Amino acid sequence: MTEGHPHETARDVMHPGAECLTAHETLDRAAQMMRDLDVGAMPVCDADDRVMGIITDRDLVVRCVAEGLDPSRIRAGDLVAGLVAVTPDTPIEEALSRMERHRIKRLAVVEGDRIVGMISEADLARHLPDEQLAEFVHRIYAGG
Repeated sequence: MTEGHPHETARDVMHPGAECLTAHETLDRAAQMMRDLDVGAMPVCDADDRVMGIITDRDLVVRCVAEGLDPSRIRAGDLVAGLVAVTPDTPIEEALSRMERHRIKRLAVVEGDRIVGMISEADLARHLPDEQLAEFVHRIYAGG
């Protein structure tokens, strides 16, 4: 990976704050919230607001609708599997490395077990030099 700004951290790049979808909410509710918030992913939190994972619009389509499941019956907590996250003080190079390693386009930023922000491709596009962004996109989409 191209070295970018070693002084930048996840906090510098992230979109602060993130509305959580509770684990007991159904996937149709998740889709409605994504539409209303104009986002493609939402963190899923337990009853104590601890982040459990992220659910994406693609998850809704591929892991529910395409499988013939009823989105009004499947709970968000049933779809999340593990959380890839960084802390606000994580260097941006490490955040990019995790996103590349897991081939994900969105990354949760957590303090303790609470979500404090998200890093998306749009956030990266606003903060990374063009060459570094192009390399990241290539690695995510091409697996290179």
